[in-house]
Amino acid sequence: MRSRNRVLTDDGVRIFTIPYRPAATRKKRLRETETVTKYYIKQIAKRFVSSSQLPRCDFVPKCYAGPSIQKTDTIKSINVPPAVYDLYKKPLILHQGHMQWLFDHEGRRYLDLFGGIVTVSVGHCHPKVSSALHEQIDTLWHVTNIYRHPKLYEYVEKLVSKFPGDLKVVYLVNSGTEANDLAIILAKAYTGNNDVISLQSGYHGCSSGLMGLTSTQAYRQPMITPAGFYNALLPDPYRGIWGGCRDSLSQAPGACSCPGDCESSDKYVHQLSELLENSVPVGRAAALFAESIQGVNGTVQYPKGYLKKASDLIKKYGGVLVADEVQTGFGRTGDAFWGFQTQGITPDIVTLAKGIGNGFPLAAVVTTKEIANAHTRASYFNTFGGNPLAAAAGKAVLEVIEEENLQENNKVIGKYFIEQLMQLQKVYPIIGDVRGKGLMLAIELVVPGTKTALCQEEFAYIFETIKDLGVLIGRGGRWNNVLRIKPPMCITRQDVDFSISVLEEVLKRHKNRK
Repeated sequence: MRSRNRVLTDDGVRIFTIPYRPAATRKKRLRETETVTKYYIKQIAKRFVSSSQLPRCDFVPKCYAGPSIQKTDTIKSINVPPAVYDLYKKPLILHQGHMQWLFDHEGRRYLDLFGGIVTVSVGHCHPKVSSALHEQIDTLWHVTNIYRHPKLYEYVEKLVSKFPGDLKVVYLVNSGTEANDLAIILAKAYTGNNDVISLQSGYHGCSSGLMGLTSTQAYRQPMITPAGFYNALLPDPYRGIWGGCRDSLSQAPGACSCPGDCESSDKYVHQLSELLENSVPVGRAAALFAESIQGVNGTVQYPKGYLKKASDLIKKYGGVLVADEVQTGFGRTGDAFWGFQTQGITPDIVTLAKGIGNGFPLAAVVTTKEIANAHTRASYFNTFGGNPLAAAAGKAVLEVIEEENLQENNKVIGKYFIEQLMQLQKVYPIIGDVRGKGLMLAIELVVPGTKTALCQEEFAYIFETIKDLGVLIGRGGRWNNVLRIKPPMCITRQDVDFSISVLEEVLKRHKNRK
């Protein structure tokens, strides 16, 4: 025998059951239930007030049952490394996700415009990816890739079908850092050379082996970096010394409008050649490492034609080109499945992570058979890389991108998004630059009339208020003054409209604070 109690929710009525118990117990349970009911009505009221302008979402999250904010404060102060910092002044606990939505411990709903740092590609807890993991977890968790299991072979076959040319060999690993580290080993093994060049302000990982490759001061520990790494001048159309025009609907203020390759690209490539001819020992260049669009640095795009010319140059000096597609891959830029394809190049090595598994720990290095053959001089294996669960998740992600036509969604919605951001820029001079492609966008906030980065106090106010109004967004750039927009690739036009309304309201409030 079971009785029912109804608890009102913002999406209808939630019904849960209470087991039959003796009268005294039932009275006690009824009092407890009434308390719980009152609590949830209060939480729902809060959620309704905060979410009244949000686009409709029929999903009902579970009730939060984890530790309080105060409890997490205590645990964090004792057990969590101080280097792991809170993004917001007023922290929130995110406990459930659904597609482009996240829910906090108080039941509030947020539009996620950052996707766990460009990692949730097809949507939080996407049902197809979740189903693939559930099926696999009841079949086979782990055996390592020294044994053959079907999911690994099914996955790599599908993954390489997305690549052009001779990029047909796949190493499956666990993170972008691990993928980039392996790419360096492959480049050195294949070329027999030791020196690797990356671009200033690029981010490629935080391991001790990658401290020289990452050229972002905020992520460089104050210690001697490994030898053999060089950082070339960043070709930045907004802040670079020669400016330039980029492959975007939005150009930097005062940019040129070259019909083909940007004329400034030759000047930046000349600086790269100066580095190779003056700083790198003769015959020692192993690789040029570059993101197709710099992610952590705030969606910095290069002048048109730069990456192709830089690729030709590094090969002239005996090196290979490594494309870091950790953030730009899987159709995010809209026009192509891989960011490097928009640059008119085919790299020798490609590194993948983040969106590859929609949040599941998975990464990959894709290269040619010739380069992979040079890696056989010593044994190699990866304990967790390509395990059955990871491979199942990766395969499901590729299937969702195809079935839901997400690359086209990135192109169409991304175009609409950047157009709306450009309209905001006309009204609010605090927006110094709007840039990006597809659903990899950014706005850089500056002191109006200058390129001076907006001070951190004012930026923090804007960043925090965006969150308070129901949108979670990223931040980045050399001076941490860039709002990074890299949402799950399933967002809609209505989501963009809501995001723009929030940004406009926040910028209006900021302006009125003066």
